[in-house]
Amino acid sequence: MGCDGATLDPPEIGTAFMGRIIEVTDLILRDAHQSLMATRMAMEDMVPACEDLDNAGYWSLECWGGATFDSCIRFLNEDPWERLRQFKKLLPKTKLQMLLRGQNLLGYRHYEDSVVERFVAKAAENGMDVFRVFDALNDIRNLQTSIKAVKKTGKHAQGTISYTISPVHTITAFVEMAKQLKEMGCDSICIKDMAGLLKPQPAYDLVKGIKEACGDDMLVHVHCHATTGVTLVSLMKAVEAGCDMVDTAISAMCLGPGHNPTESFVEMLEGTGFETKLDMARILKARRYFEKIRPRYKEFLSDITGVETEIFKSQIPGGMISNMESQLKGQGAGDKLQEVLLEVPNVRKDSGFPPLVTPSSQIVGTQAVFNVIMGKYKVMTGEFADLMLGYYGSTLGPKEPEVLAKAEQHAKKKAITCRPAELLQPEWEKLRTDALALKGCNGSDEDVLTFAMFPQVAPKFFGTRAQGPKNLGKDPAKQTSPVPPAATPSKPANEMPGAVNYVITMDGKSHAVVVAPAAK
Repeated sequence: MGCDGATLDPPEIGTAFMGRIIEVTDLILRDAHQSLMATRMAMEDMVPACEDLDNAGYWSLECWGGATFDSCIRFLNEDPWERLRQFKKLLPKTKLQMLLRGQNLLGYRHYEDSVVERFVAKAAENGMDVFRVFDALNDIRNLQTSIKAVKKTGKHAQGTISYTISPVHTITAFVEMAKQLKEMGCDSICIKDMAGLLKPQPAYDLVKGIKEACGDDMLVHVHCHATTGVTLVSLMKAVEAGCDMVDTAISAMCLGPGHNPTESFVEMLEGTGFETKLDMARILKARRYFEKIRPRYKEFLSDITGVETEIFKSQIPGGMISNMESQLKGQGAGDKLQEVLLEVPNVRKDSGFPPLVTPSSQIVGTQAVFNVIMGKYKVMTGEFADLMLGYYGSTLGPKEPEVLAKAEQHAKKKAITCRPAELLQPEWEKLRTDALALKGCNGSDEDVLTFAMFPQVAPKFFGTRAQGPKNLGKDPAKQTSPVPPAATPSKPANEMPGAVNYVITMDGKSHAVVVAPAAK
């Protein structure tokens, strides 16, 4: 049975796709350490492995985007643009890849189109080759500007499906999205499974469906986290269905909330008729190197080392659970976690079944916490109201009418159906004026873009940049407080990446609440 109830014929292994080369993107330089050690790895600890990585035969190396930009300026005193330029010099043979949040870029709000266009142009100019563009709600309209901008630079535009499970997220619906991405001019399509939810049979069905709808010449890339323990099998089924590329991470930094090991994927293909073109000697050298580096970041390592199959029922990623647990403890309600876990699916249903990925996961999770502590929608965050009213984009499922009415009342504005960015006024000139007024800003477009995405963090970074990058892994005595994805944050929440300040009103009194996301 497919995800949408259709009965599918068994795979015909050994026919059309046998003998194919499966390309591999390694995540060791970005998502691997973001998922396992809170994005704290310093550039100087990646440099020595670059020669081996560049000669290992990868299709691309993911090394930028996601939370790296935030972490660079917030914790490492490192210019993320300089990191990108350095990677370009160190990895001349291999395409560089980044993760881009569509209209959100690398920040946590929508940006006006000209800012998006300028960011993409500057990223390409500084060395980026492959732009993996996704939207938290799978609203295709939130991908249009960035994908068009990538195409204008001549770089590779990878349109992305944020994989999730719900009554409305069927194979048919995802395949329809893939067709729309093809029509937008995407060079490839990525199935992005950020929580380890992609089981083997749906992986086969979805890849097969996309290939049939978009043509065998449309490249399909599959990205899975290893959290639930089943997705290495999912990668194999995706290969059998015709996928062209997969994401893995060298085994020195894999599994848990991270990804499937590169070496295991290569070994799994033996005798199947499929193979990679990877140089295992180079990969093993890189593995041995990162095995020595990893212990230096032990204070930041995730506590999750096994599997979490309960995610299939709750659909709540581990990082999201730890974030909610921290919120509850902060409110003196640490014993309410199970109630909140049961409430999350209700809030998700009420808001149209958004995929649980940054920022929608934090928005839904925080509202679930408030519902349990203060009563069902007695208090509503501004962000949740905006989600209900369409200001983040449209959801595949319908909104609950009563909750929608409460959101309009709370926000004192009506729901919208247009592309949210169409409501934004041109902002580049103001961003530039504000950035140039800051001490340490060098006046470049890159600095203005840094300020645009992180206006609270950038001023401090500009002021200290001349001191040079920090390495938090070298001297444990000098490390900042760890923020592992599965542990209660010991650092003040307002100093964590993507911290959002909420002001809620209850019984006539205002309360300040800070929520820090586990960014993806």
